[in-house]
Amino acid sequence: MDFSILISPSLGILVGILMGLTGAGGGILSVPLLVFALHLPVAEAAPISLSAIALAAGVGALLGFKNNILRYKAAGLMAIFGLLFSPIGLWLAGKIPNGPLLIIFSTILFYVSIRLYRQAHKAIHGIADFDNKPPPPCLLDKSVGKLAWNVPCARALMFSGGLAGLLSGLLGVGGGFAIVPALKRYTDLPTKSVVATSLGVLAIVASGGTLFSVISGKFDLAIATPFATGALAGLLVGRSIGKKLSGPRLQQLFAITAFAVAISLLFKGFHS
Repeated sequence: MDFSILISPSLGILVGILMGLTGAGGGILSVPLLVFALHLPVAEAAPISLSAIALAAGVGALLGFKNNILRYKAAGLMAIFGLLFSPIGLWLAGKIPNGPLLIIFSTILFYVSIRLYRQAHKAIHGIADFDNKPPPPCLLDKSVGKLAWNVPCARALMFSGGLAGLLSGLLGVGGGFAIVPALKRYTDLPTKSVVATSLGVLAIVASGGTLFSVISGKFDLAIATPFATGALAGLLVGRSIGKKLSGPRLQQLFAITAFAVAISLLFKGFHS
């Protein structure tokens, strides 16, 4: 009996709960879980992870669109370049040995965990960010509730979308950890709009990466289907639980967990 069929929905539920509690960025732990629990190489785990992220981010993006906080033009521009670079990432993942891929993934996870922990620490202690910086290139026209477009704005969003797409294909991480900081840096959108727009980009890019994997024959449907379904169920549970928990403290706990996983991936990468 193939126990992966039983394990994958359980892993999906866990990933979904993490995404529901911490946002779509919680999906960054889906690849490590698949690597450790099912002993999959990163190149095989990445498309499975993308399928779950696409499903969960799609739900979040639809909610954001319904509430009129998703900036769909910005999301569309970033997603176009994400879709262009995602196949390149998937191609590179098939060429790079598993050991170096694990090391690259652990490096990204170290960065994400440290950044999340610092953000949560500032929120808990009321430490303000450094505000003496030039205005971002993408400014919100509050009279119409839309971004005022210009060349520097478009260039910044195109680059950010392309980077997210490349990392999405290479590591199966969705790219939310790159998109959210980029939107915060290059736009003056409120946080809720940043998150919703990021989810819109993730939904499109992750869906594209998943489709490309299916076409190229590198997608394990037997594992991905129960994993993605479990992730969606877990997402709904996580969102319900998350309303009752402290956001910054929860973010700190997630950051510590991600840091520990990064250490494990690093050791596994050097011994692969």
